[in-house]
Amino acid sequence: MSVSNHNSETPARSTPLSILDLVIVGKDSTPQEALESSVELAKLAERCGYNRLWYAEHHNIGSIASSATSVLVAHVAANTKTIRVGAGGVMLPNHAPLVIAEQFGTLETLHPGRIDLGLGRAPGTGQNTLRALRRDARASDSFPQDVDELKGFLSGPTRIPGVEANPGTGTNVPLYILGSSLFGATLAASMGLPYAFASHFSPDALQDAVAAYRRGFQPSEQLQEPHVIAAVNVVAADTDAEAHEIFRKVVLMRVAMMSGAGPDCTDEQAEAILQTPQGQQIANMLRYSAVGTPEQVKTNLQAFTEHADADELITVHQSTTSSARLRSVELLADVYDLSPTAPT
Repeated sequence: MSVSNHNSETPARSTPLSILDLVIVGKDSTPQEALESSVELAKLAERCGYNRLWYAEHHNIGSIASSATSVLVAHVAANTKTIRVGAGGVMLPNHAPLVIAEQFGTLETLHPGRIDLGLGRAPGTGQNTLRALRRDARASDSFPQDVDELKGFLSGPTRIPGVEANPGTGTNVPLYILGSSLFGATLAASMGLPYAFASHFSPDALQDAVAAYRRGFQPSEQLQEPHVIAAVNVVAADTDAEAHEIFRKVVLMRVAMMSGAGPDCTDEQAEAILQTPQGQQIANMLRYSAVGTPEQVKTNLQAFTEHADADELITVHQSTTSSARLRSVELLADVYDLSPTAPT
């Protein structure tokens, strides 16, 4: 992680830790196994004291099983008791705001005080899948208006006279704006909403976006002070060597997937791609990654918190196996002072 100007003696803020679970389907596993592992991870995160657990909407990606995000949130919330659960996020241009309000209004009605709704404007997929989703390529242009319409359905007043979300109206499901650029930052600031930056895969604009958000923040009914959530990759293991070997496999898997080499790509082939400009660009997406023993990871996360000017970290525990991912979640919790607080 390129934030080594801090040391382990630097006092750390009491920063809440959360988890973004990508519901990874490994080479030798099935979507069912990935989903079952996510429930296991959620129960562990709850026991450990993590603040919230989010799932992201992706489509047509064979290695990710979180496409039906609201369904997954419902299942995990039903299998846990206290941890906040939500979308990080729903890609709103793929949906009608009323439908999302009804879905998350229903979730909040079933699990009061535990549901989050993060919103993004990216498609979460490629051009062919956009057509399969029946999405208009220009839908993202109305993202600010769609967020406002959704807010009206959940917290009132409705922006469309005579149309209410049932369930939904009055549930006040907290909204979060997700982004990796200044667009999301300025929108979140103007609407007085928390801002979550996707620095776990899009690191370049992190500091500029957070600065713009804090500079332009306008208080709202939901939030009086700015709240920044920064995403960071984590691989915690019992030894430094084990952690770096896990991370090496993660990088190679990412390179194989994003270069188009496909699931049959060998480690040797992925290593060769990694040496190319394309491979280096893909590897750079994982720039913000805390890898090592629990104490090493804790020190890196403290440094990253200051670097990102973050109020909360959402950790993405990277691994090619479920067991290593669960171990990472547990090891980090053992050394980190978890103090959950949520801007609701």
